[in-house]
Amino acid sequence: MPAGPGGASAPPTLTVAVLTLNEAHRIEACLQSAAFADQLLVVDSGSTDDTVALAQRLGAEVHSYPDWQGFAVQRNRLLAHARGDYIFFLDADEVMTPAFAQELQAIVRSGAQAVWTIRWRMVAYGHELKHFRSQSQIERLFVRAMVREFTGVVHEQAELLPPPGGGAVPRRLIEARLLHYSRTTVRGSLEKLTQYAMLGAAKRAAAGKKGGVVRGLASGTSMFLRLYVFRLGFLCGGAGFLYCLFVALEAFFRYAALEYDHQQLSESVRR
Repeated sequence: MPAGPGGASAPPTLTVAVLTLNEAHRIEACLQSAAFADQLLVVDSGSTDDTVALAQRLGAEVHSYPDWQGFAVQRNRLLAHARGDYIFFLDADEVMTPAFAQELQAIVRSGAQAVWTIRWRMVAYGHELKHFRSQSQIERLFVRAMVREFTGVVHEQAELLPPPGGGAVPRRLIEARLLHYSRTTVRGSLEKLTQYAMLGAAKRAAAGKKGGVVRGLASGTSMFLRLYVFRLGFLCGGAGFLYCLFVALEAFFRYAALEYDHQQLSESVRR
């Protein structure tokens, strides 16, 4: 970490980095929960609503890049503007609880060299899915100097430099969970269905996988059973059912699109 006045070691600093596109309806809650960061950084992908103005009003440093080239490119732009010793990637539909913020700040103060994953507390259609067993663990906190770049056609991943002294980069877990407002309305879920299904189809097209209705039915049915039954979505009422159903529909349409939109997907991957 950098030296402070008189050669003393300065406290490590934190950048909280957010990607946005037309997030005016929820960007305030997101950024307010991260107001403690040394640098609150937003890269906007060409919003036509008040996202940029709201973010600036909340003290965020905003850079606009409307030439969408994928999530990896946008995250690399966040990296280019980040000044903190640590960088935490926060999505616009996420909110840090006080417990999460405290744990994050403690990690930064410790100066530890690692990558940290997060887990979610899911919120859907105005209800927290308290009984839902969310098992997703996603890398979000990095030592800035250890991140070379993000790569990937669809789902980006960080390419890391080895820590001082060599060896593998340690992986650790942030114990407090991040609030994830995954889906707020049925209409919004229907609008996102196409986006998520096509992103998943493009990923599979890049990997040379095959699609089809039967594969889609198998994938969608398996996904619904896994979420609704084994991860206890059935204990979360109507909101839990809708959440599981939409994720299952995305799984089905990924394989349907992979079969019937194969040419368009191949062209998008080549670009």
